[in-house]
Amino acid sequence: MADLDFERDGREWPNRQHSRLVAAAGFKWHVQMFGNGPPMLLLHGTGASTHSWRNISPMLASRFTLVMPDLPGHGFTKPPPVSAFTLPGMASAVGELMAAMSIQPAIVVGHSAGAAVLIRMTLDRLIDPSVIVSLNGALLPFDGFAGQFFSPLAKLLFLNPFMPRLFAWRASDPKAVENLLRGTGSEVSRDDAAYYGRLFQSPGHCAAALAMMARWDLGPLADDLPKLATRLVLVAARQDKAIPPSVATRVGTLVANGQVIEVAGAGHLAHEERPEEVAEIIFRAAVGDAGRSA
Repeated sequence: MADLDFERDGREWPNRQHSRLVAAAGFKWHVQMFGNGPPMLLLHGTGASTHSWRNISPMLASRFTLVMPDLPGHGFTKPPPVSAFTLPGMASAVGELMAAMSIQPAIVVGHSAGAAVLIRMTLDRLIDPSVIVSLNGALLPFDGFAGQFFSPLAKLLFLNPFMPRLFAWRASDPKAVENLLRGTGSEVSRDDAAYYGRLFQSPGHCAAALAMMARWDLGPLADDLPKLATRLVLVAARQDKAIPPSVATRVGTLVANGQVIEVAGAGHLAHEERPEEVAEIIFRAAVGDAGRSA
């Protein structure tokens, strides 16, 4: 299995015509940028890439200039330093990317771990958005056994140089990829699953996802949430098996200006399953009227 190569594998990537490579924070980023209006920064979650915005981006681009990078080590962004896989390190790296591109995002949208990066960036004053939209945000440490088990396991897998290649080999089976995605509570199209399959067949991409899980510590972020003054819209999908809706509810009680919106009939990848509904929530959040549910 070979790592993703932009010249080879990027030729048929979603929104390829809007892709560019940008040097910042000591490595090269793959960034997609297009649309009209105020700048909106979108950050995907662990194990994903810019492709995860392919269904919703045409709608958002009608009102905003979208800035969508592949996170460090993911997709076509490589090779980052190991420090970029911690939450503060990733926040700092994305901040340097925004500075290199001379972009001050007015609105930011993050899915899963991407939401944690955006909140950390805001708390560290790397960005100053008017609103943060968290899509099934991974914002609190895992409770109980999961918290004690998954991080040490990820560390062991990350330290084993053969594990990323083993994961990549397993991803060559489309059924294995479909089962993995279905395990999040989401039902995505075969085309969407195929893009994940191509990502998961890259040992470098798998290594980056494992590195994030191994080095991620959400405890300090949870402690700092009461300091967040920026308006936070927490979108929680009721069928999410990865980040339960209760996380959004708990975070909503910790921040000064938070709002929880539940989306029925969708899982962790709600923005891919229900792009029209999620886009409408983002549009309403941008004008300060996100509503109560969708």
